[in-house]
Parts: sequence; structure tokens; C-alpha cells
Amino acid sequence: MSIASISVAETPLVLYALRRADDALILGHRLSEWCGHAPMLEEDMALANMGLDLLGQARELYSYAAKVEGKGNDEDKFAYLRDVRQYRNLLLVEQPNGDFARTMVRQFFYSVFADLYWRAMMQSDDATLAAIAAKSEKESAYHVRHSSVWMVRLGDGTGESHARVQTAIDDLWAFTGEMFEVDASESALIDAGVAVDPAMLRPQWLRTVSDVVVEATLALPKSSWMQQGGRSGRHSEHLGHLLSELQSMQRTFPGATW
Repeated sequence: MSIASISVAETPLVLYALRRADDALILGHRLSEWCGHAPMLEEDMALANMGLDLLGQARELYSYAAKVEGKGNDEDKFAYLRDVRQYRNLLLVEQPNGDFARTMVRQFFYSVFADLYWRAMMQSDDATLAAIAAKSEKESAYHVRHSSVWMVRLGDGTGESHARVQTAIDDLWAFTGEMFEVDASESALIDAGVAVDPAMLRPQWLRTVSDVVVEATLALPKSSWMQQGGRSGRHSEHLGHLLSELQSMQRTFPGATW
């Protein structure tokens, strides 16, 4: 048995909250896929904890989106009962884990952005978003430290680890530009003091990323061409496969609860 997908009233604030929630949910699920498979027990626990941090962020943002929307949706419906085109997450976070180096590069690129973003969002005129940002920034700061250490350890390690992390940088770089793009809906929230213009964060993001990459004896690609589409619901084939697993229980047993 399966059930139909929900409808969502995508007003600017609802859409904004869903985009950030989807980033956290999808990346958190990707990290959960490492449970029992990480290269060492301590890292297995670290990845699981980071995934739980992201899940907590997603829950708060989904709950806020439901409150703003006022249409009877809730965090479970947003997470489990939307179709793939209704998800608005960054293309970066839905990319497969690959090897451990690829997972760390993806985490590093996203975490540096998220830490800067949540820190800025603590000044939001929306009290709820500012509170979510204050909590999320503490978590993202740790994610940056953790992934940065691994970037250096892998990049300045063996020839094999260096090659793997450089390949991951080259492959994932084109997905980073989407983090700094906004559309008309989000621009209105920026003008109202509710949201932060991510383009203003790009210079600091690039400096932080570049410093770590140089320390790791790695190099950033010179190409400026960037992928986009996730924010408007156009995804890679990977998200559909991820959602088929993430949503399987709720769609098979509608209304099931813990």
C-alpha cells in the first residue's frame, strides 16, 4: 500500500525553511549510510552524531515551516510524503558518499558554508529562525573542525589518500556555487531582514576553504562553471534513490509512528 504525496503552499517563508531543512535532512541521511561502515569506530560515532545534528536542524525547520504554512502538514509529512521534485535541497548534499575522502570533501564544503550562514542568521529579524541559527551554528562549527582535520590528514597523507581527496574536490567543486544563489522569493526575505544574502558570505567561505586546501597540499579547480537546479526541484538521479529508502517505511505503512 502507498499514499499520495502532500501538497505544499510554498510561500516565501515556507519555501525558505524547507530549503534549509531539506539540506539538513538529506545530508544527515547520507551520513547515516556510513553507520557500521566508517574506517574506525570513533569515526563511525562522529559521522552518526553529525547526522543526528543535521536531523535535529531539519526537524526544527520543518516544524517551523508547518506552523507558518498552517495547512495541517508537520515535520513527518514534509520529510516522508513529498515527491522528489518537491525537495529543494542543494545538489551537493544529495551526491553519493563514494569513498571516505569524497564524504569528507562534501561535508567540508557544506559545513564551512553552513557555519558562516547560521552565524549570520543569528541576526535575523525572525526570532524563530534566529534561535534555530544559534543552535545550529554551534553544531556546524564542530562539523567544520572535524572535516577540516580530515581534509589535511587525507591530503597530506599517503599518495593514495591524496589522490582520492583531490579527485573528490575536482568532482564536487561544480556543486558549490548553488550555495550562494538566490531567487526572487528569497531576495524578498533578504530585503525584509529575515534571511541572509549568501553571496555576501562567499569571500569568507572561499578563504576558509582555500586555507585548508593549501594546508592539505591540495588544489581547488580553476573552473567557474557551476551546477544548479536543486533549489527549484531539479535534482540528480541520486535523490530519487535516496528517498526511496528514506520514505519506504512511511509509504508502506501510512501513519505508522514509533
